[in-house]
Amino acid sequence: MSEYSHREIEKKWQDYWQQNGTFSVSNTSELPKYYVLDMFPYPSGAGLHVGHPLGYIASDIYSRYKRLKGFNVLHPMGFDSFGLPAEQYAIQTGQHPAITTEQNITRYIEQLKNLGLSYDWNREVRTSDPGYYKWTQWIFSELFNSWYNNDTDKAEPIETLTAKFAQEGNAKVNAPADEDTPAFTAEEWNAWSEEAQYKMTLKYRLTYVADATVNWCPGLGSVLSNDEVKDGVSERGGFPVIQKLMRQWMMRITAYAQRLIDGLDTVDWTESLKEQQRNWIGRSVGALVKFQVWNGEEGEEREEREEGESNPPFPPSSPSSFPPSIEVFTTRVDTIYGVTFMVIAPEHELVDVITTPEQRAEIDAYIAMTQKKSERDRMSDVKTVSGAFTGAYVLNPFSGEKVPVYIADYVLAGYGTGAVMAVPSGDQRDWNFAKHFNLPIIPILDAQKDIEIQADATKEGKYINSGIIDGLTYKEATEKLINVLEEKGLGKGKINYRLRDAVFSRQRYWGEPVPVYYKNDSEGQPVPYLLDLNELPLNLPEVDKYLPTENGEPPLGRAQGWEHGSGNGYELSTMPGWAGSSWYWYRYMDPKNENEFASKEAISYWKDVDLYIGGTEHATGHLLYSRFWNKFMKDRGFVLEEEPFKKLINQGMIQGRSNFVYRVKGEDYSKPVFVSAGLKSQYEVSALHVDVNIVENDVLDVEKFKATRPDIAGENAEFILEDGKYICGVEVEKMSKSKFNVVNPDDIVERYGADTLRLYEMFLGPLDQAKPWNTNGIDGTYRFIRKLWRLFYTETGQWQVKDVPAKPEELKSLHKTIKKIGEDIENFSFNTAVSAFMVCVNELGSQKCQSKEVLEQLVILLSPYAPHISEELWAALGNEAGGVSKAAFPLFEAKYVQESVFEYPVQINGKVRASLTFPLDTPPAEIEKEVLADATVQKWMEGKPAKKVVVVLKRIVNVVI
Repeated sequence: MSEYSHREIEKKWQDYWQQNGTFSVSNTSELPKYYVLDMFPYPSGAGLHVGHPLGYIASDIYSRYKRLKGFNVLHPMGFDSFGLPAEQYAIQTGQHPAITTEQNITRYIEQLKNLGLSYDWNREVRTSDPGYYKWTQWIFSELFNSWYNNDTDKAEPIETLTAKFAQEGNAKVNAPADEDTPAFTAEEWNAWSEEAQYKMTLKYRLTYVADATVNWCPGLGSVLSNDEVKDGVSERGGFPVIQKLMRQWMMRITAYAQRLIDGLDTVDWTESLKEQQRNWIGRSVGALVKFQVWNGEEGEEREEREEGESNPPFPPSSPSSFPPSIEVFTTRVDTIYGVTFMVIAPEHELVDVITTPEQRAEIDAYIAMTQKKSERDRMSDVKTVSGAFTGAYVLNPFSGEKVPVYIADYVLAGYGTGAVMAVPSGDQRDWNFAKHFNLPIIPILDAQKDIEIQADATKEGKYINSGIIDGLTYKEATEKLINVLEEKGLGKGKINYRLRDAVFSRQRYWGEPVPVYYKNDSEGQPVPYLLDLNELPLNLPEVDKYLPTENGEPPLGRAQGWEHGSGNGYELSTMPGWAGSSWYWYRYMDPKNENEFASKEAISYWKDVDLYIGGTEHATGHLLYSRFWNKFMKDRGFVLEEEPFKKLINQGMIQGRSNFVYRVKGEDYSKPVFVSAGLKSQYEVSALHVDVNIVENDVLDVEKFKATRPDIAGENAEFILEDGKYICGVEVEKMSKSKFNVVNPDDIVERYGADTLRLYEMFLGPLDQAKPWNTNGIDGTYRFIRKLWRLFYTETGQWQVKDVPAKPEELKSLHKTIKKIGEDIENFSFNTAVSAFMVCVNELGSQKCQSKEVLEQLVILLSPYAPHISEELWAALGNEAGGVSKAAFPLFEAKYVQESVFEYPVQINGKVRASLTFPLDTPPAEIEKEVLADATVQKWMEGKPAKKVVVVLKRIVNVVI
């Protein structure tokens, strides 16, 4: 093929790769393994835009590079295909989500293949495939059948727990469990019925049912994750979201909190990403303190009661449910003498109990207001001061002072104990709250010593108004207070985590069914039981609508006859979106296995992911859940590695380059007037987004604009031009359909080719940084591709590569490029590698290089970036068709880039006046002699003799006259 035709070349080689299984990979090889993984996409109906392939192209370059370096590379792709968008579309149209999802996946695969990505498509997985989610259900079952043993610091089968119960009860069992778990002896356990024993184990299992405060969206009829809520409404559809206490399946991820922190020290991730994970887990060292609720007694009346006697109930109307105390976790127990009020979460279980009748209306109104705000909004709102007084008081365990109890939305029920002791003299938010409600502020540290005490425990403190810790250092004060708390049974030292157990159920249709059915116990209460492995997968049933039932049950409640045995209904909630994505990398290892989630042989060979590339939006949720499940599976012996992803890179966002037209403001928009950007200052205008696909070099195609946007333009529109053109305004924004700045990669591939797109996306800037897309700039990359082609074919289409020895300057250009490309790919500096290719092609073109020895190596170097043209040229060079992927990465030889001469700048009286080149082995005396004889140097010396000549080898020559 003498002419470069990207359409013909790229289709040819994409067909060849597919027909020949070029990138299919075996689970057995003598080669070292390397596993490159992309965060797999949700297949939306919109398909890919040019921002999406950035990470895929980068991972593909690295995969192709590692093959050239002699590795057996696993590079798969699949689809996170359960999710809310398909369900919402089903609600609107009645079309089954599976149909929409299949159509979207087909579109994605077509687009991905058009980019020449070297995926092993034989390993494709889809989370909505029953053959896949059978094993998601199996992992859920194993979590249900496990507990966390703090003594061994790992998950164990539930049978080891029941064995402990039978031998010694639960007094010595060190394990996370439900808060209401009672103490019992071995004798009591052994006397219980099988049903009673089973129900007790439910309090210890790693997945369990509990009441949890969730983001409830009535409009969608479902619980939403924090990521699906923006500014108090659902991201999908904009429906109001409220905080609601609901019965939910939970995952006991908190059992792994410390291991999730410790594991970050063993992986090659950026420090910023690790810090996000640490902050989300939120490890704090402090104390748990009990504040007794004041019962209305004053002075001597309170002191007359025996020490340790709990307060009588208050208010009298609810004696049976009134608690003796409210627990608070604090990292600064040394400030306890400065507590002047307490704040508890509006959802705190004690709000209803302690609220006085006089305050009931205010409290109820505040709770109703709080329910409209998402947890994220409540956490991020640091400026607003709001709250309501419950009418109740607690007693400071050290000073005995009464402390009023408020509710406020900045305290969350799921963080810590859902209550904070407020010290306005030491915390800005507490200070603001105290000022707003006119509450006292007690200084408890000397202002001059405050910083020193907090920063350095060896400093002599100067606590004031602080009782038993006056005069102590920070460390001494903390230790003393904790000792007193523990002696009096009013608290203890504790490590706390911000991380909460994960809500693991959604009231949706399009998700994995939970493999659970319910049987009523002897008291008529439903108890969850697991399906057996041979009953999996539990498939999604057919329903008439994808909406909740009339009784408010999830959509699965509409399924007719969907039950396990007579009257034993299945769980009606489905799993959350993160379930299937928390283990998918293992299924890629052995995707067709019907008997295991992956064979031991496959897991033993691939082990873990060597390189993981994806977006920053998954920095907390997905990565935490994935690491949690991986650690659990390691505990149970199902996998070999503690951490799933050795190296992780977050690619930056490709932003859209928006264009604007400027409509002159006026009352009659039936005849709109648009003014070009350079003239808009002369008019009062409004800026409107315009489709970037009808703009070229910021010049608007006016006729296409009128034809495609009759809503704002139409045939009657008038355009005020500049030099006969309508120039659009420009702004860099997020790429989205609403801004009309989405660029379809199919259009770019059709016009310029996939190789050009791949090179251009890498050339835009560093992989991990945001950068704007500009279609105008792609021409330069396209010209580079054609210039490369011209190294092999003449303008008239004649093959010009010859089997002749390479010239030294050609070998120098090649080998400095080999060194640069190898280093850049290893460092993931893909943009600078593209620059190096451009320099090399320019140099070889100037040198009129025709040597096969050089050009063949260049083709191999380029193949990870531009695989289609590389395959074409590789075959044209006489090599095996489709074999460039099997070639060896060129070896760098330093001898070819070593300089044999040096160009010396020549200074005369401190100013550079000339430059002369000498062989590196030229002695200084010879250099001095030739410098003084040079005509240019003599001109600047103006006939004057040289007083001094200094030759600094391989640096400079100084002549003083």
